[in-house]
Amino acid sequence: MTESKLAPGDAAPEFTLPTSDGGSVSLADHRGKRVILYFYPAAMTPGCTKQACDFRDNLGRLTDEGYVVLGVSKDKPAKLAKFAERDALTFPLLSDPELEIHKAYGAFGLKKLYGKEIEGVIRSTFVIDPDGKIEQALYNVRATGHVASLKKKLGLS
Repeated sequence: MTESKLAPGDAAPEFTLPTSDGGSVSLADHRGKRVILYFYPAAMTPGCTKQACDFRDNLGRLTDEGYVVLGVSKDKPAKLAKFAERDALTFPLLSDPELEIHKAYGAFGLKKLYGKEIEGVIRSTFVIDPDGKIEQALYNVRATGHVASLKKKLGLS
């Protein structure tokens, strides 16, 4: 399987995905805004919870600066709804169970886990500019400290 990674300047792949609240979100809905799109392996796991809560805790600052935060996983909307409720997550959680959007963004493929190479979700974050172009493509990010690192890269620290 060939993995295609996105790079700054690339057009962000368009998508429409179901949300935890029964609606749907499209990238096109946010044209004209800067979008932080992050992919995480599984709702309600320790690392993914830490990362989601970091985004939640920094959401005010990010939205004040004009960013929209969207989280994407392969979990079904019902599990995402439980995750959002349990951890008071106030930004959209999107469901991509077929992994089509993960693959379009290069957020699914071979990765190392405990020294073994496996195929799975690659924890990744993308900053998309108001015109729908990739501003930053960050692959293999760490759950802990990622939002602080991202804010630094965005000049918000």
